[in-house]
Amino acid sequence: MKKWFSLCMGLLLAVLLVVPAFASTDADGSFGAYEHVIILGVDGAGRFFGETDTPNFDRIFGNGAVDHKARAETITISAQNWGSILGGVSYLRHGLTNDIAGSTERTSDTKYPTIFKYVRAAYPDAELAAFANWSAITTGIVETDLDVTKVQISDDEKLTDAICDYFNEGNAPTLFFGHFDSVDHVGHELGSKAPEYFDQIKTVDGYIGRVYDALAENGLADSSLFIVVSDHGHTIRGGHGGLTMRETNTVVAAAGKTVVKGGQFDRDTRNRDVSAIALYALGVERPDYMSSRVPANLFNGVAGEKRSVKNEWADTILSKLAWIVTLCTAWI
Repeated sequence: MKKWFSLCMGLLLAVLLVVPAFASTDADGSFGAYEHVIILGVDGAGRFFGETDTPNFDRIFGNGAVDHKARAETITISAQNWGSILGGVSYLRHGLTNDIAGSTERTSDTKYPTIFKYVRAAYPDAELAAFANWSAITTGIVETDLDVTKVQISDDEKLTDAICDYFNEGNAPTLFFGHFDSVDHVGHELGSKAPEYFDQIKTVDGYIGRVYDALAENGLADSSLFIVVSDHGHTIRGGHGGLTMRETNTVVAAAGKTVVKGGQFDRDTRNRDVSAIALYALGVERPDYMSSRVPANLFNGVAGEKRSVKNEWADTILSKLAWIVTLCTAWI
């Protein structure tokens, strides 16, 4: 028994020490190369943009960089993940849950704020915006005291209309976050193998295409880094919160003038890395406490960064243990 215990602990230690040693270089000047970062979040879509017909996603990111197996937070619930995606830290640090985000207004004096706070500090006069289906995004996750234009509409199609109108009215936000929720609703009801689930992803793919086209029609596409990210997936039967690959695999995709064409992010990519990517693209130094990082194979000439284990030692241990469980349930 002692030998087995020692062997298991030795394997765990080895896994913890296997951290990609990337050097961060910026040969092409990607740091601060973009005037705008546009992030569209698709709640509940997991990895499944890569498993259905998504012509808009394909045309936008065909010359971009994509990962359909980025890891979600160990707790595959919405607030835990959107808090990490926009905050650059694990759920253990930001402490957000669906109940907290849905009932508490969040302000910028929180210990682990979103990237909206750092972009506002770097660009005091910038237009910032968050348009969301889920109301917790605009009150309980994105801070209420940062002069962020916020719109909440509980219908993805109408929300898309509002986003396109916003850009067509001449707005050019430095940082924009949009949140679609309809895929998650279908995933809860029917699961991630139902034809209706994939049909809803196709529908949201159309919304993404409309938003991108509105950027292009208003002269913003060339100066924007365009990102699509999901928070978690769904089980076959419906629902999420567990450790199966269907729940923990997520999409992170980026398109922009300095993005590697056909890039495939390195194996350590997590959806929380969107925070580091966005700040890097806008030329904003990120705080030392973040465990979000710029992955390899994203920006031309940028080899990638090592993830900080020091900042997130508890999350590092938990996520490695969780990954073992995920591998053991890969068939589910």
